[in-house]
Order: sequence, then C-alpha cells, then structure tokens
Amino acid sequence: MSSAQRNPVTAPYPESPTPSRKNKIETDIPQRLDRLPWSSWHVRILASLGTSWLLDGLEVTLVGSLSGILESKSGLRLTAAQVTGAATTYLAGAVLGALVFGYLTDRLGRRRLFLATLATYSCATVASAFSQGLFTFSIFRFFTGFGIGGEYAAINSAVDELIPGKVRGTVDLVVNGTFWLGATAGSLAAMFLLAGYLPQNTGWRYAFGIGGSLGLGVLVLRLFVPESPRWLMLRGHEKQAGRVVADIEQRATHGNPGQLPLLSGDKLKIVVRDHTPLQEIFRNMTGENRERSLLALVLMVGQAFFFNAVFFSYGLVVKRFFHVPNKALPMHLLPFALASFLGPLTLGRLFDKIGRKPMITACYAASGLLLVAMIFPFAHGWLGAWGTGAFLTVIFFIASPAASAAYLTVSEIFPLELRAFAIAIFYASGTLLGGVGAPVLFGELIASNSRGMLAIGYGIAAFLMLLGAGFEHKIGIEAAGKSLESISKPLQSE
Repeated sequence: MSSAQRNPVTAPYPESPTPSRKNKIETDIPQRLDRLPWSSWHVRILASLGTSWLLDGLEVTLVGSLSGILESKSGLRLTAAQVTGAATTYLAGAVLGALVFGYLTDRLGRRRLFLATLATYSCATVASAFSQGLFTFSIFRFFTGFGIGGEYAAINSAVDELIPGKVRGTVDLVVNGTFWLGATAGSLAAMFLLAGYLPQNTGWRYAFGIGGSLGLGVLVLRLFVPESPRWLMLRGHEKQAGRVVADIEQRATHGNPGQLPLLSGDKLKIVVRDHTPLQEIFRNMTGENRERSLLALVLMVGQAFFFNAVFFSYGLVVKRFFHVPNKALPMHLLPFALASFLGPLTLGRLFDKIGRKPMITACYAASGLLLVAMIFPFAHGWLGAWGTGAFLTVIFFIASPAASAAYLTVSEIFPLELRAFAIAIFYASGTLLGGVGAPVLFGELIASNSRGMLAIGYGIAAFLMLLGAGFEHKIGIEAAGKSLESISKPLQSE
C-alpha cells in the first residue's frame, strides 16, 4: 500500500479527468457522510476549522478597543480618520479575499484554500505588530482582512460538507457564533492592555500577536483535516474520496463501521469535469436560483447592517450620549459579545429540530420588533447606558442566531460546484452594503448629537431585519435534516 493510500488526508490529488459525457461516476458519498453519528472526530474538525469566525471577532474587537492607543504618542500617532481608514482597508481586504479565495475554493479544493487563507491571516496579523506608520499598518490590515474573508468561503463550505445533515444547522450556528467568543476574548485582552500592566508603547503590539499566534497554532491542526469528499467526487477523484470517507467511518465508529445504518436512496450520478465556468455559475444564480439569490442577499445585508450599525458603533454611542470613559468601553461591549455567543449555542439546536424556515423567520422578526420597542424610550432619554445595554443584550441574544443562519442558508441552498463562491458573493454584498454603509451612516448620526437622529438609524436596522423575516417566511427553503444534494442538485448531476 502506498503512502498516499495510507494517509487519505494528505494524499495528492491525481489529475482531473478530461470532462466528457462518457466520464460519469455513480457515488454514495453524500449518504455515507450524512448517516455518520456525531463523534470526537467531528469535534476535532470543528476545533480545526471553526476558528475563522473567532479570529475575526478577536481582530475587530481588539483594534476597535485599541483605537485610542493607536492615536497616541505611544502608538502610531494616527488621526481618528486614519484609524477609521485602516479599518476600511481591513473590510476591503475581506471582501476581495472572499471573492478571490471563494472562487479558488470551488476550483482547487477546500483543503488547499483553508490552509492558504489561515496562513495569510496569521502572517499579516503578526506583521501588523511591527507597523511603523499608517502605510505599513494599512497594508498589513488589508492582508489580514484578505485572509479572513477567504476563511469564510473556504471554512463554511468545508464544514457543511463534512458534517452529518441531521446536525448541520446546530453546528453551523455554533461555529459562526464563535465570532462573539473571539469578540469576548478581544474585549478582555483590551481591558488588560488598557489597565497599564504593560508599557503602552509595546502593549498594543502584543495584541496583534495574540491572533497571529492562535492562527499559526490552528494551522498545524488543519494539516490533519481531509479534503471534502464531496468536492473530490465532483472532480472524479472517487477512489480518494472513498478512502477519506472510509477513514472517517472508522474513526467515527471506533473501528466498527458495520454498525452504521444501511444506506438508502439511489446513488448520485455525476458527470465529471475539472471546473465550473464562471458564466455557468452566474447563469445559475441569476436564472434558475434567482429567487434563492434574492433571499440570500436580503438576509445577508439585513444582518450585516444590523450588527455593524448597532454593535460596532455602540462604543461611540455610550461615549457621546452617556459620557462613558475610554477605559470602560470594553466592559460595555462585553455583555453584547457574550449574549451573541450564547444565542446560537442555546437556540442552534432548534434550527434542526423545529426547522430552518420558522426559526430564521422568528429570530429576524423578534430582533427587529425588539429594536423598534427600544427606539422610543432611547430617543426620549428614558434609558441610561446600562439600561440601553441590557435592552440590546437581549436583542443580540436573538439576532446572533439569525445572522449565523444567513450564512447557513447561503451555504445550503446553492449547488456544490458554486457553494464557496456563493458564500463569498453574498458575504461581500453584505459587507459592502451593511458593513461599510452602516458605520458611515451611524458615524454621521452620532456626530449630530441627536438621540432622535440616532433612533432613525436604529429604525432602518429594524426594518431590514423585519424585511429579512418576511422574505424568509415567503420564499425560505426548509433544509433541516436534508442532504445538501437534495436541497440543491449539483450542476454536474444527471
């Protein structure tokens, strides 16, 4: 037996067969993956792959909390506009990275790209610690975002294709919810760095080392994660896909694969080809799946605007309207981060038990309605800093599963050949329309010093969440417990 056969995880891909109508395969790979029991092997996969959101949450919160130091003599002597500009370069990098790596993930494989994206992030964020001014800091932040954006596409597609369908919703929501675990860690790290235990001229640099060191450690774990068997079967590597699945079955059943349930349903018939042309991808998204594309866009833009409008501007809100000092800002953001992680952790299982459509509709609608209920007392000054924070903490507990479910929806409702690229497109759309537009709008509203004007902004965020609830109720796809191939047939299937 060759070394490649002994180690299906690291075995090289043979050359893809030349696409041909005669080059067809029949495979039971999807059924074999979906019948697996939840096991320690799946937990290890999540520990290796589920860190991308955590790293993004860590990055965003740390840099936001350290903005004051970056402006000081102990930092890089940046102006407020330059700090904001560096954050914009991070978002621009994330958008471009998602699109580039998303397309390559569908073409070259999940494993190759989730190694490349994490390496890009880790190196760039460590380099950020050695920034000497605005130019180098902006360049390093761009490539940090470039790696994180690519992570979203590569990781979400890989996780969904390796996890049994009966728990896919729960797992996806928890994985996406780890963004807020990273945000919590970022808030705590910022509190430590701002407390004066380390010299200010070097303490902020250690902050970037936290994410970089974590990323490099996880990169080692990912070396043992296999390629998606579903992607391998598309490219005609059926023997390697079979070896990978057989290895997973051995590990998931502790060496007793014979105890697994009998396979049901017909084998999937695939016409093998080496890639899917971009023209066919966009034709599918704007033609056959036009309604699904509209749903994905509304859900992604709504949640992106909501979180970027409310969470990422809240530090400025409590500082401007409630006169909270800089050192206390992380403490006011910490409850949001905790609630936003506990929401998917607590409610995630209901997305598999009750169903995607009712749960997504309910979470989007409840988030919007609760925000509407907060607007009047906030605008009239009836809520203080902690009262407003308590109100929003409850909202975030419900809104966080909604936001995670938007990514889950995009990952499930499009064919296998364009799954990663679809995630990238709608992540980019949400980030550009909500992630960039919301902070700009709320920056102007906060600068007006008017609670009434800020309340209008909250009203827009609430409207977009309610719009998402309406679209999900009307055209949402019920995917709970179903195989990915039954939700959306591969383009190459017969």
